Amino acid sequence: MKKNRIQNAIIHRLPAVLAAAFLASAALSGCGSAPPRTDGSQAIHAESSADSQKEGAEDLSSGEKKSLVFGDTTFNAENEESNIDPHSAYCGWACIRYGVGETLFKFSDGMELEPWIASGYKNIDPLTWEISIKDGVTFSNGKAVDAEAVKACIEDLAAVHERAAGDLMIDEILADGQLLTIRTKEEKPTLINYLCDPYGCIIDVEAGNENGIVTGTGPFIAKELVTDDHIKLVKNKSYWNGEPKIDEITVLTISDGDTLAFSLQNGDIDAAYGMAYASYPIFENDDYTFSSSPTSRAFFCQMNFRSPIMQDEAVRKAIALGIDKQGFVDTLLRGYGYVGTGAFPDSFSYGGQKLETEGYDPEEAKAELEEAGWIDRDGDGIREKDGQALSIRWISYPSRQELPLLAEYAHSTLKEIGIDVQLTISADHNAIVSEPEGWDLYAAAFVTCGTGDPAYFFTTHCLKDSVKNRGAYYDEELEELAAELNRTFDPEKRSQLAIQMQEEILDDNAFIFCSFLRMSMISKANVTGLSAHTCDYYELTADLDIS
Repeated sequence: MKKNRIQNAIIHRLPAVLAAAFLASAALSGCGSAPPRTDGSQAIHAESSADSQKEGAEDLSSGEKKSLVFGDTTFNAENEESNIDPHSAYCGWACIRYGVGETLFKFSDGMELEPWIASGYKNIDPLTWEISIKDGVTFSNGKAVDAEAVKACIEDLAAVHERAAGDLMIDEILADGQLLTIRTKEEKPTLINYLCDPYGCIIDVEAGNENGIVTGTGPFIAKELVTDDHIKLVKNKSYWNGEPKIDEITVLTISDGDTLAFSLQNGDIDAAYGMAYASYPIFENDDYTFSSSPTSRAFFCQMNFRSPIMQDEAVRKAIALGIDKQGFVDTLLRGYGYVGTGAFPDSFSYGGQKLETEGYDPEEAKAELEEAGWIDRDGDGIREKDGQALSIRWISYPSRQELPLLAEYAHSTLKEIGIDVQLTISADHNAIVSEPEGWDLYAAAFVTCGTGDPAYFFTTHCLKDSVKNRGAYYDEELEELAAELNRTFDPEKRSQLAIQMQEEILDDNAFIFCSFLRMSMISKANVTGLSAHTCDYYELTADLDIS
């Protein structure tokens, strides 16, 4: 009964939220073609002045043209996507998603490697890789892509991008015509996988970077960019892999999911990424098209081991036992997600089905807290110990529409076991969690297997030197397993090590994996060629069309 009351309380709030968003949207939209910029956006305006880009851009000054407006909740500084330079933070995601950049290899829907700019590779020895670059590939400025251009791009990436430098561990790159040779400082079985990361988009570094606009090899060319607001794209008429069907695209940043829904419903935009699941029923009719794919994008919680209260093992375990993952998936993801057990979906060979874990168990959570001395002595429903209330600071952000709902859902279920949750849902979340003891738990969304290999999540989040190890987690056994994983080439052995590593972090309750998403893009019925992918990288392609 308590579970039903929790679910109903959250569900009943949704109509009011949607109604308020509708009024805001109506007030903002006016007679324009799309919602204007929201307050607080960074007014960084960039028009590409590189004359060389004009060679590949279609002349749109006369005649009929096909235009499309794409609404996206994630293209903003909040998500470390302030521009489309793949050598900056996580901006490579926008570069690859919007068809400006392409990587040497890409992933199929089964997360298998496929050639893209490259035609193939050979692993000469544990430290040496040879990559053949396709003939006929050009940058959007007409410059041919050869091994020397790729070498310059990757060397620049490794020099300025901390995460990429740590992933690739490059010692030397040699270029000879269309043959690229990479030598690494240590064994890197996943080198080719990491080169598929969006930061691996091949760009013409000699063409420069004008406020985040770069020259790539993709079907579209960026002509104008305003951080937190929009990016304007035109088709690359000399695209090496076939002429794009759309002449121009405007990608609008619409971080509020309800505003995004009303913008699509009102016809202000033609397609949308990041729609709140609560809005899906509006579009389940013949006027719209869904493209969906199961992904490894997890909603997960990261504990702050610098926080005194989170250093208590009983508290971390009680939180893990006290979040009703199945209820969250059933109630708020509406069948478009699935429960998370470990760091990877059950369908993976190293996924959650291989792990022995505990599920939602509020009674066991209460017992753990009681044994550790957390008792509600004053009868207010919140436990105390040594005069301190059991209150945790939960930090998250709004642009992933279900993260605030997860926070509210967890707030309710954790309160039932005597834990007070103080919620801070803010676009300024990165600044908050950068304070060592300013938070206790951080909830985020992340593609845990973005390179088709389990090492990705651990190297970004769980190790001593990981760039996203926000909570200063450290486990000596995990570090040793990670070192072994990094020098293991056999896929079956890598899967076994990934299972062991998940067990380590789950035994410590350092992370809680609540759910994985079935990612969907929704478009008007007259839009074709917009397909969701398992890796969540590829969106705007040469096949995109509108009638």
